[in-house]
Amino acid sequence: MLRIIDFKRDLYDVAAKVVAIEYDPNRSARIALLEYPNKVKKYILAPLGLKVGDEIISSNQKDVEIKTGNCLLLKYIPAGTPIHNIELTKGRGGQIVRSAGSSAQIMAKEGEYAHIRLPSGEVRLVRLDCHATIGQAGNIEHGAASIGKAGRSRWMGIRPTVRGVAMNPVDHPHGGGEGKSGQGNPHPVSPWGQLAKGFKTRKKRKYSNKFILKRRK
Repeated sequence: MLRIIDFKRDLYDVAAKVVAIEYDPNRSARIALLEYPNKVKKYILAPLGLKVGDEIISSNQKDVEIKTGNCLLLKYIPAGTPIHNIELTKGRGGQIVRSAGSSAQIMAKEGEYAHIRLPSGEVRLVRLDCHATIGQAGNIEHGAASIGKAGRSRWMGIRPTVRGVAMNPVDHPHGGGEGKSGQGNPHPVSPWGQLAKGFKTRKKRKYSNKFILKRRK
């Protein structure tokens, strides 16, 4: 079985040909099967607009064309270019902006870091020696798909969700009441009492706070 790779790091500066765009049940984006001149085959996330027969390259060099599907260091990608599948740590592989239709944008470069605006609106610092792929992740119609029926949700492993207000008081803090009653007090909470609307669960001293210039909210 061929494995998904984030970057063709063992085949840098070697052009690969796209031989197929395939469905992957484990992610929302499509994947592209690449074939190298030595007949090695590997998968990448398929960006929007990539077609069978196209040639793409992963490189650490500066003089590589800014073309959809090419994988470059952030310091060689012009500001304003849409990118996806971005590394957070050099050599670790892409970790963010990988779902269908998503893309980020380089806002500026300062010192050793690039200012990247993520799909959520958050602006984050990422080192310039990290890689990213040019373009927007493909399969942009994924979010517009209508599931159509409850059975299809079950095929995907999603089971029915019962509202707290429809339960008894013994089962949920929102339960009980005479007839059709609203949620009332306590304020919206989970079955175990955790506040459910607007309560922040992020650690106050999380290590990555220093890399976030602007929050998504």
